[in-house]
Amino acid sequence: MSFLFGWGDSSSVANNRTMASNNIQVRTPEEAVARIAYLASDVIVSVQPALGQDSAYSSHLKSYVARREAGLVAKAEGAIPEIQSIRSNNDPLLSVFAPIRSGRLTSVTTTTTILLPSIAHLYKLANYPVVLHVSLAPSQLPDYSTITAIRNSGWTFLQSESLQEAQDMAITAHALAVRSGKGVIHFFDPNSSRLDQPISSEDKDLVGQILNLDDVRRYQSSPVATTGIYADDGRVAEASIRPETQVTPGATNLTESAILNATSKMTSTEVSEKSSQQSESSLSPSMSEATTIEQSAPQVTSADIYQYVESIWAQILDSTGRDYHAFEWSGPSTAEKALFIFGSDAGLFAEALDSAKPTDIYAKSGMVTARLYRPWLGAKLLEVIPKSVQRLAVLEQVSRKTTKWGPLLIDVLTSVKSSPGGGVHTIVGHQLGYIAPDTVGQALKGIFQNLSSDQPLQNLEIGQTGRRELAQTSALEQPKLETAYTKILDQLFGHRIFVANALHSKDAGISSTIAASPEFGFGSLLARKERRQRFVKEVKEAASTGSFTTESPVNWLAKWAASAEDAQKAGEIADGVIARLETDGSVAARNLLSTKALFRKESLWLVGSDAWSYDLGNSGVHHVLASGENVNMLIIDSTPYSERAAADAERRKKDIGLYAMNFGNAYVASTAVYGSYTQVLQAMLEADKYDGPSIVLAYLPYFGEHDSPLTVLQETKKAVELGYWPLYRWNPTNESKGEPNFSLDSERIKDELKQFLARDNQLTQLMKREPSFAANLAQDFGTEVRAQQKRKAKDAYSQLLEGLLGAPLTILFASDNGNAQGLAKRLGTRGRARGLKTTVMAMEDYPVEDLPGEENIVFVTSTAGQGEFPQNGLPFWDAIKDSTELDLASVNYSVFGLGDKHYWPRKEDRVYYNKPAKDLDKLLTNFGAKSLVEVGLGDDQDPDGYQTGYADWEPKIWQALGVANVEGLPEEPPPITNEDIKLASNYLRGTIVEGLNDPTTGAISASDQQLTKFHGTYMQDDRDVRDERKAQGLEPAYSFMIRCRLPGGISTPKQWIQMDDISTSLGNETMKLTTRQTFQFHGVVKGKLKPAMQAINKALMTTIAACGDVNRNVMCSSLPTQSQYHKEVWACSQKISDHLLPSTTAYHEIWLTDDDNKKTQIAGDAVQDFEPLYGPTYLPRKFKITIAIPPYNDTDVYAHDIGLIAIKSEDGHLAGFNVLAGGGMGATHNNKKTYPQTGRMMGYVKADEVHIACEKIMLVQRDHGDRKNRKHARLKYTIDDLGVDVFRSKVEAMWGQSFEPEQPFHFKSNVDTFGWQKDENGMNHFTFFIENGRIENTAEFQMKTGLREVAKIHKGEFRLTGNQHLILSNVADEDLPEMKELLKKYKLDNVQFSGLRLSSSACVAFPTCGLAMAESERYLPELITKLEGCLEENGLKQDSIVMRMTGCPNGCARPWLAEVAFVGKAYGAYNMYLGGGYHGQRLNKLYRSSIKEDEILAILKPLLKRYALEREEGEHFGDFCIRAGVIVATKEGRDFHDNVSYTTPYRTR
Repeated sequence: MSFLFGWGDSSSVANNRTMASNNIQVRTPEEAVARIAYLASDVIVSVQPALGQDSAYSSHLKSYVARREAGLVAKAEGAIPEIQSIRSNNDPLLSVFAPIRSGRLTSVTTTTTILLPSIAHLYKLANYPVVLHVSLAPSQLPDYSTITAIRNSGWTFLQSESLQEAQDMAITAHALAVRSGKGVIHFFDPNSSRLDQPISSEDKDLVGQILNLDDVRRYQSSPVATTGIYADDGRVAEASIRPETQVTPGATNLTESAILNATSKMTSTEVSEKSSQQSESSLSPSMSEATTIEQSAPQVTSADIYQYVESIWAQILDSTGRDYHAFEWSGPSTAEKALFIFGSDAGLFAEALDSAKPTDIYAKSGMVTARLYRPWLGAKLLEVIPKSVQRLAVLEQVSRKTTKWGPLLIDVLTSVKSSPGGGVHTIVGHQLGYIAPDTVGQALKGIFQNLSSDQPLQNLEIGQTGRRELAQTSALEQPKLETAYTKILDQLFGHRIFVANALHSKDAGISSTIAASPEFGFGSLLARKERRQRFVKEVKEAASTGSFTTESPVNWLAKWAASAEDAQKAGEIADGVIARLETDGSVAARNLLSTKALFRKESLWLVGSDAWSYDLGNSGVHHVLASGENVNMLIIDSTPYSERAAADAERRKKDIGLYAMNFGNAYVASTAVYGSYTQVLQAMLEADKYDGPSIVLAYLPYFGEHDSPLTVLQETKKAVELGYWPLYRWNPTNESKGEPNFSLDSERIKDELKQFLARDNQLTQLMKREPSFAANLAQDFGTEVRAQQKRKAKDAYSQLLEGLLGAPLTILFASDNGNAQGLAKRLGTRGRARGLKTTVMAMEDYPVEDLPGEENIVFVTSTAGQGEFPQNGLPFWDAIKDSTELDLASVNYSVFGLGDKHYWPRKEDRVYYNKPAKDLDKLLTNFGAKSLVEVGLGDDQDPDGYQTGYADWEPKIWQALGVANVEGLPEEPPPITNEDIKLASNYLRGTIVEGLNDPTTGAISASDQQLTKFHGTYMQDDRDVRDERKAQGLEPAYSFMIRCRLPGGISTPKQWIQMDDISTSLGNETMKLTTRQTFQFHGVVKGKLKPAMQAINKALMTTIAACGDVNRNVMCSSLPTQSQYHKEVWACSQKISDHLLPSTTAYHEIWLTDDDNKKTQIAGDAVQDFEPLYGPTYLPRKFKITIAIPPYNDTDVYAHDIGLIAIKSEDGHLAGFNVLAGGGMGATHNNKKTYPQTGRMMGYVKADEVHIACEKIMLVQRDHGDRKNRKHARLKYTIDDLGVDVFRSKVEAMWGQSFEPEQPFHFKSNVDTFGWQKDENGMNHFTFFIENGRIENTAEFQMKTGLREVAKIHKGEFRLTGNQHLILSNVADEDLPEMKELLKKYKLDNVQFSGLRLSSSACVAFPTCGLAMAESERYLPELITKLEGCLEENGLKQDSIVMRMTGCPNGCARPWLAEVAFVGKAYGAYNMYLGGGYHGQRLNKLYRSSIKEDEILAILKPLLKRYALEREEGEHFGDFCIRAGVIVATKEGRDFHDNVSYTTPYRTR
């Protein structure tokens, strides 16, 4: 038994055969592993603590390279393996993807510390022949819980327990990886072999035979096709077609092993059988470049793994005499009791059992260990355990238990119980800790006494189970806290960071007992600080004594000592000091180098929770502040805004920020990473630089483990916007600089705090006068404010009406799109004309207590969501619906509702039709009110929409009130239309300047809101906080969206940096890349609108005509592979854009003149502008032009008013364009008069005439488009009304020439191709995946920062794509290495996502778009994540399926052309459309109406499975849905509403 666990001389084997062919002696398992990895790999990823600090493996690997020793598996004879040294905290497994996919065998040498953070990578790499050699950490007491935590990741796990076994299992791991095609993890505890004798090095010839170099070559010659570096292609390992031949003694050759290909993952036997029966000549389905797959072969099973490993071990047995098995049994075959050990130093137990006395309770017992840990082969375990064994003790060295029963215990129990033929009837689990050699007998005695008892205890701890602390304070390890804030700390300070603890509240998942006491962490920080002070003293003494071999260290040490407390300077000098000390080599130098980390001044942090805010006077917070020590506290508050009232009901939480500011010596900041990422960075950097205590308050609202980022974002925004969590910074050192100590970083909240501080300007004096002043500052008096506002408004209007004749009439409305409000106001105007005293207001503004005193009251309400009141009606409804006190016996009332009986087409959903109006009518009747007129119901399906029902209902109201026959009524002015606004605007001027200069509101007038669209900006408000602001008596959180005009989507690097600056300083710190190839900024408040416009102008861009009833941004295919041709086509997009630009000078007057508050017309006050193309009313509706370059329709050429298809001449240059006209995406739910449409072919035009042709098409639309009905005003309706031929003839008549016949062309895709590509000029282009076009920084992914850094060094250009992605264009070969390194640093090279995600797109929707009915950009990524498991199961992971989502039917993300689309119907509910063309050539059709997530998943998952099984060669998902009869094809826009399928339940076959 001693041989098995390395306690004997491992050179004395049975037949004295060795693997060595030389005299090299191997002394450590890391060396043994490093040697094998070097021989058996093309690339070795060597994980090190730091690049300047070797691991136990890396020193050996570097020496082999230095000696230029050749590996065994390299293609070129004598080639040296590539060693990639990666820091352990730099995501090392990320470096595996590129080489392994390119056909280079890759291994990793590491400790267990990297495994848990790399779980996502492990799952992706499981089906590649990667080998991980893992030494267990920590070295004092290895923790096997890391291994058990990843046991189900799909890898094969091998364990070695001695020096010789480390060598043999390393060989086994590499050979097994090549044969099975699956990843192998070889793990071991280096301390287990600390007493082993050195062994001979490996026999290279035998290693080569076992590896089977023929199999190696086949893998190396079969790289995985991809455009990116990540590995998850839906690939699976395939079993060999031929069974393995059992190796017999004397055999030296193996049959060919299974070599892998990238495959489509099929999970069922039926699918595998079907695949095997298909013709050998059949091809795999045609996919886009990034998503091609092949048919699947049988997958590798556990039995296959066992067969492979047994054949390898048979070879080792034949060549060396060493015998290995999946499970190793040691002991007599008649043993009745046994141990199963999963931990280090199993040899201690083995030796004790071997030397047991006959009287020992554990005499004649046996022991089992696992050699092949995964796959778990229970049958093999039962084979090695003698039938005589009745009781089994399972010892697991798992220190971080997360379940009651250990993972190995569960494995053993499952195996034994599933095979009742064995003799084991009692299994007892133990937690194994550190066992000293002199106590092993005592430990065994305790184990076997418990095992022998009638009722043994489970989960007993054996040995020291707690982790032994290191002797030196300076060796304390930084604990891990997976929050956004600690990740930011790591990013900012890197190796300088030292976190003393990892504490936060129970809401954030931290132990409450630890969180209650910050003193321990503070003490450790002080010890850390004192240790460095001693180190500085040691450095000064060493420099003064001069006890170095050379003079160089003395000068550098003196220079360093002078700057030791300056973190930046000390860090800059540190590398030079360390280098000279290493060169010096003296005793003094070695002593200083033993703690060289202290040459850098650490950033000391203590992480705590809001639990610390209840007893500040006695807590560690007070101690830190009172000490004045230079330490930083990060305190995370996790109370969601929505639960603020219920939180801590019995204990009042104090305001730590105000408490800390009261001390006067502390830096204080209040931050929220989902509120302002930039402010978090600024606060942490300032805290680090501040010489004294610093407190950074960090908001991270937390409901539970499964919170989505969207939930956290919405809670944060409410808290920040409404004053619950203000963002600020307090820096006492600012006073000495003449700057204010206090900086308020929130945009629109805490005005009272701002005004209060302005009155005094010194918060310290305030605190001296009012020491108790604390959290009351942010108290919410919203309820009282709203009540007072309602009362004042009602009373003021009542006074105004006094003295008038006529009956009173109160009209209340609830409106979500303005229709109900418009009807109510018109009804009020007509009532006043009839002599009634009318009052009109929103339901939410009405004091409910006045309701019983009303004489006549009318309600007008629209229908929102699933039969719900609109937002401005909900407070009223909530106040009365459950009331038991209202008596309305003296009230006369009537209700009119606006709804759509087809909006919820399913029979069970018809109850939602006009539900608010019907519910309110019934409730008022129950309260005793008398009905003036029966409830009126307006239906959008009527000929005139809701006006049909309203026209019948209103006259009855006047009749019931006795004012029906009033003579001399004034003629009502017609409603003001967009045409009126444009005509009266003086060429788009309106009163925009006056509105911008009005400081009383963040908004502008309704007419100016229409005009600013022409200038490239929309007014919006933040809908996430709309209700809460209303409750506090605040106007909506108004801001503006700005859209640039960027023809063809081309931006210079300088412009990118300028756009980045604008978004950070003037917007909401994010940028949106739109579906129209341009930049879009959100969250620009009114006061910053003009500076933003001017900043855009300084970047040589503009926003004019980016929106509005004009020709908007002209798009152009990005085409990275044909740059010269792209340049010619792009020039046409620029020419068209310039030619159709409005001529008004209003833009320059309003936005680009000096800020002197004087409105000056550039052309002079006496001169009127002139619009030669547009005229004073411009176009009837928006107008969009795009250019596509076949074979890529990446701009959706069929979806625009004009679509231009570039035609290349025979000489490779641009010849001209096929012209499409009349495409358009906008529609209205359930209004069959509106529909999306694809462009109709006009013909061909030469390139030099294309701008004129576009002009004439636009002018015909100007003259013939519908200016009365904006829903019928787009060019698509003009062409459908006139007919294609008539429209074409009008264009040709105005043009004076005819279109030529269309030229042939072919499209193959409308999605982007990601990763690196080369153009015809040899320049490189990289397409980034920018999900839904949002450029932002998060704690996990600093995309915005990374792209800014790229722009700083980029010499080419950026191209924005029509699919919301970004292309880094024209990178020269000489700049490629630097650029790739930068992309890797910021994880921007990540393009390995599912084909569905890569092909997806979404509009902005909530929270800023006023038209949104449901989430889009913030929800689509979550939905795709929930579908990706299904895609993986059905082998569709890399299939490109075009999916798009919009929050409303206006179609900004062009959903109607997607193969599958979701269009918002109500919050959380979507219409689902299927059958769009993959090339963007065919509209889809409604499949299900108003479905929620559970229904979406229930429909799509079986449909995707059916697609995987039944699709034909090269068939795309949209085409399949039509062929399979799931949906009827839409031929063109006018049959879009025909043959929809929203009622028939879907069934799989």
